[in-house]
Amino acid sequence: VVSVAALGLIYALVLPPLSAPDEVSHYISAYELSSRLMGREAVNENGLIRIRAEDAWLEDVNDVLADDGTETGNGNDAVILGQELTEGTYQRLHEEITGADGYKEPETYQAGAAKPADMANDTAVSYQPSVRTTPLAYLPQALGFTLARVLGLGSLGLLYMGRLFNLAFFAAAGRQTLKRLPFGKTVVFGVYLLPMNLHLVSSLSYDVLITALCGYFTALSLDLAYRARRVRLKDVALLALTLAVMGPCKMVYGVIAGLCLLIPVRKFGGWGRWLAAAAAVLGAFALAMLVVNSQTVALYTGIQDRHVIWADEPGYSFAQLIHSPLLVLKMCYSTLVWQGGELFSGMIGGSLGNMDPVLNTPYIIVLGLAFTLLMLALRKPGESLKISGGQRVWIWVICLICLGALMFSMLLAWTPVSASFIRGVQGRYLLPLLPIFALSLKNDRLVRTDCDDRKLLFGMICMDVYVILRIFSV
Repeated sequence: VVSVAALGLIYALVLPPLSAPDEVSHYISAYELSSRLMGREAVNENGLIRIRAEDAWLEDVNDVLADDGTETGNGNDAVILGQELTEGTYQRLHEEITGADGYKEPETYQAGAAKPADMANDTAVSYQPSVRTTPLAYLPQALGFTLARVLGLGSLGLLYMGRLFNLAFFAAAGRQTLKRLPFGKTVVFGVYLLPMNLHLVSSLSYDVLITALCGYFTALSLDLAYRARRVRLKDVALLALTLAVMGPCKMVYGVIAGLCLLIPVRKFGGWGRWLAAAAAVLGAFALAMLVVNSQTVALYTGIQDRHVIWADEPGYSFAQLIHSPLLVLKMCYSTLVWQGGELFSGMIGGSLGNMDPVLNTPYIIVLGLAFTLLMLALRKPGESLKISGGQRVWIWVICLICLGALMFSMLLAWTPVSASFIRGVQGRYLLPLLPIFALSLKNDRLVRTDCDDRKLLFGMICMDVYVILRIFSV
C-alpha cells in the first residue's frame, strides 16, 4: 500500500490530470456519476453532461467553444488540458494553482476569493461523450469528485481528488489481492510496480477497476484451487460479484472465468454443486453484460456497412469477420509481427502520458523491469511448484484467447479496411492478465539461487523513480 500510494502520487503530480490515455472520457463519465450521486441533473435536454461553469476550461484551454459546447471557431482547435504535455500545459497549471499573472479568472470572482452562491451554482455543458459502461467503474472517481464539489474545491482540486480516490481504491484492492494469494505475492507486487500500471492507477481511468478486480479474481481462484480445503457459498458469491462488476467494462476479460477450472471438483462437494457454482458465476457475468452492454453488442454486430470515424474510411463488419476467419488470423499475425515490440514496451510503460513518445521509459529500463519481473517469477531453492504442467498450459490458453479477443474487438471497432495490421491494440490492455501469466512461468528447469525478492522489488522501485524523474526533467 505504501509503495503503490507513494509512487502513484509522484506519477500523478508529474503527469497532470487528463494526460493519461482516454482520461478525458473517464473524467466526464465520473463527473456524470458524481452529479447523480449528489441528486443533481447530470444531463441536459440535448444529452450533454452538465458541469460546473468553472470547470469548462479543462476541455477548452484556448476558449474556442461556446457555452453550449458548440464551436465558435474550428472545433479541432479546442485544446484539452494535459492532452499534450508541453511547457504551456505546466505553465497553465502553475497559473491556476498560484493565481499568477495570466490566469483568466471569471469576472465574478478573483483567485483566492470566496465564490458567491450564485456563481457556485452556475453550470456549463461538456462536449465530451461519456463512456457507456457500468457506473461502478467510476464509483471511486465519482466519490472523489463529489467530496471536492461539497468542499468547494476548484477544477484542479476536483481532478486530483478523483485521482486520489482511484489510487486509494487500487491500493486497497491490491492489498486484498496479495493477502488472498496463496503464493507468488512478490510477482504480482512486481506487476503492480510497472510504470504503465502506476501511471494508470494514478489517473481517472477505469483500467484501475479492471486491473484490480482481474487481480483479485485471480487471487480468489488460486486460493480456492491450491490452499482452501473447500469452496464455500461465500467464495462463489465473491467470484460471481467480482466478475459481474469487472466484466462489463471490457467484456474480453470475461475469459478470466476460465481460471475457476483450476479448482478441483471435490472442493465443491461434487459435480452437482460444481455445476451450480459455475452457473452462478457465468450467470452473473451474462446478466451484467445483458444489462450494461446489450446495446453496444447489438450496435457492433448489427451494422453491415461500418465506417471508422477516426480514419474516415470503411471498416469491417461483424458478419464479414465471422465469415473470413483466415483474414482475422492474417491480421492478428501481422499485428504481432509489426507491433509485438510496441505491445511489450507499452505493457511495461514505454510511452506514458497520452501515448506520448517523448514521455517514454528508456528501453534499457523496460528490459530491466521485464527481467526483474521474470526473476521474481522463477522458483527459489526448496520452493514447491503448485501449478502443474497441464494447468500451466490452460493458463496460457486463457491468455491467448484474451489476446485474440482484444485484437478481434479492435479489428471490428477501430481498424479501417485499408490497414495492414490491427489498429488500436495497446500494451496496457495486457496488464490485467500479466499477473497470472507471470505466475505460470515458475518451473523446475530454472531456479533462482541468489538475490532475494526484497532487493528485486527495491530495484523496481528505484527504476520507477528514475523513469518519473527523467520525464519530469524532460
